[in-house]
Amino acid sequence: MGDQIARAEEFEKKAEKKLGGWGFFGSKHEDAADLFDKAANAYKLAKSWDQAGAVYVKLASCHLKLDSKHEAANAYADAAHCYKKTNIKESISCLEQSVNLFLEIGRLNMSARYYKEIAELHEQEQNLEQAIVYYERAADLFQSEDVNTTANQCRQKIAQFASQLEQYPKAIEIYEDIARQSLNNNLLKYGVKGHLLNAGICQLCKGDVVAINNALERYQELDPTFSGTREYRLLADLAAAIDDEDVAKFTDAVKEYDSMTQLDAWKTTLLLRVKEALKAKELEEDDLT
Repeated sequence: MGDQIARAEEFEKKAEKKLGGWGFFGSKHEDAADLFDKAANAYKLAKSWDQAGAVYVKLASCHLKLDSKHEAANAYADAAHCYKKTNIKESISCLEQSVNLFLEIGRLNMSARYYKEIAELHEQEQNLEQAIVYYERAADLFQSEDVNTTANQCRQKIAQFASQLEQYPKAIEIYEDIARQSLNNNLLKYGVKGHLLNAGICQLCKGDVVAINNALERYQELDPTFSGTREYRLLADLAAAIDDEDVAKFTDAVKEYDSMTQLDAWKTTLLLRVKEALKAKELEEDDLT
């Protein structure tokens, strides 16, 4: 590893010397770029990620001087992937520079990919608001490129985080829209009941019984098979429990569903919110009597 670092430092020194010396404008930047590339690879082999990232940024600058925007965008992405291991903030900054260049040269698919990657880094850092912003940008670009499956994966993330942030109408709109789209696709039809269940759970979080029952009617019109599913049964039972202000009934309905199909962490968290609100209402009414 020490050998690799020594090699990397040597390549980097030579590159800096090229840039500082005399020579034709184009050729000295090309020569320096070649040396920076070798230096970055050696730093990577030594697992010296910060130094590799910094050298890739220098490489990107050389490519920009040569007006090679595609190569510069790739160099920024390489820098980001090195920084990802040590410095998330720097990684995001490099990915943003990469995306901006890819957008300039019309490489929308690459831009979408890296927007999604930025969103994932924000998600990793639990920065849900920023994750939503970048998943939205990625989804828009994927849709414009007709990569609808990936666009919808991004949109499901947006809905998941929006509901965690109590932005229920936004989440409901996304889940319902994905359900509608999936109905027309034989491969995706099976997932419709899951999307409608997610939308329904967000409806329950809003705590409006009339809206919940209206939504259930709408979902049956959208997909006539939905009323025969366990997902529909769960939502209908929970809506009835909320209407009756019956916490025990609510708990039993959740337990029954969970015994057959385990609820994931997201559904469990949201259903607990609904249950807590129901409990609070029950206590409030007890206090009044």
